[in-house]
Amino acid sequence: MFEGFTLDHAEVAEDVRVRYRIGGAGPAVVLLHGHPRTHTTWHRVAPQLVRAGFTVVCPDLRGYGGSSSPPPWPDHAQACKRAMAGDVRNLMRQLGHQRFAVAGHDRGSYVAFRLAMDHPDAVSKLAVLDCVPIGEALARADARFAAAWWHWFFFAQPEKPERAITADPDAWYRTGPELAMRMGADNYADFAAAIHNPAVVGAMLEDYRAGLGVDRAADDADRAAGRRISCPVLVGWSVEDDMAELYGDLLAIWRHWADDPRGIPIASGHHMAEQAPDQLAAALAEFLATPGQRRRIASSAGAAGIPGTRTLFGSCQLELR
Repeated sequence: MFEGFTLDHAEVAEDVRVRYRIGGAGPAVVLLHGHPRTHTTWHRVAPQLVRAGFTVVCPDLRGYGGSSSPPPWPDHAQACKRAMAGDVRNLMRQLGHQRFAVAGHDRGSYVAFRLAMDHPDAVSKLAVLDCVPIGEALARADARFAAAWWHWFFFAQPEKPERAITADPDAWYRTGPELAMRMGADNYADFAAAIHNPAVVGAMLEDYRAGLGVDRAADDADRAAGRRISCPVLVGWSVEDDMAELYGDLLAIWRHWADDPRGIPIASGHHMAEQAPDQLAAALAEFLATPGQRRRIASSAGAAGIPGTRTLFGSCQLELR
């Protein structure tokens, strides 16, 4: 898993030590995982992006996996997306990257979004996967949303979710041989270690508590002030998940935040990096490629007599709608 990558840790904030992997050479891209995964969820995607000519950094979000988190604050702001975005920016600066692209899935997409909003000088491109901003989701929360995404509200309650999950993490997260096969053995082992760590479980729940409070307030304040994302945006969604069912045209929502978001449906269930890694890697590579990368691919492909974009991007086609 992650052949050719280096596993390391970095102090990125007070009481926050982030575990991360880094590999490759070229323009930098950060991949941010969601709940309840760790950075290893990207193990089938990250090497493909390295082969496509990128430096790829995969951190565990603060509190997740092998990353630490400060003790809970009364307003849960220690787990807010603004703090997590600051972690990522500080990590990338330590690694020598002042400007980089970022792609996030699930909870990681909220961090990626906040990173692009708060640090436009640092983010060159943004990809959000299975996501609308938290403020947008809660503004549309109806009975259907509550029935499907009830865990947002349960996880935000004090104490009870910790007791429910830590009593039997395997039952809660439905672990077992079938999930291990889908995830890959090493990825599954990292995930299993995380969900059996009560400190990690508590930190993940704090992420959700921050979501309903300080994170929503940050989104709503930006929307009211008319602040928008200044870089190119790719919106991806799993066609077997419920994003389109809940929100209809996701790009219509994202146009409130970005001038020309591009969309790509991924033929997958929710955990697209594990279930459809080739399509996802192709979509990200096409979106993230610099003009120089495209010229090099086209030139080498032309010499070989094959279509240039297919050698790097497969058959992925972005939907411009």
